[in-house]
Amino acid sequence: MTVFEVAGGPRLELPEEPLDIKAGLRGALFDGRNLQNGSSDDLCIGLWLWGRWQPALEPSGFSREEFVDVVLGYQRELWLWLGGDRQWSQFVTGLAGRVVRRIPLAAGS
Repeated sequence: MTVFEVAGGPRLELPEEPLDIKAGLRGALFDGRNLQNGSSDDLCIGLWLWGRWQPALEPSGFSREEFVDVVLGYQRELWLWLGGDRQWSQFVTGLAGRVVRRIPLAAGS
């Protein structure tokens, strides 16, 4: 298993690519459904990852709502992953880095 870890930050396990979720999201995108503004389709991958990273993030003071905001801000990279222009490893490590950089400062002290 691959792990994303920054000194002083939480240890985030990087899960295998969720091909079933990717297929569903990709289908929604190509069917013309709007994946913007926090729709359930757009949040699907974020909620799936939150289920895996929550035990590491919550003790650091990072909430589900903050996590969802980060995922929404990373939407362009999500689309690139869905379209095949980004590898899963690029998408998930980039998102992990963005999350870790947004952990409240008091948690890292």
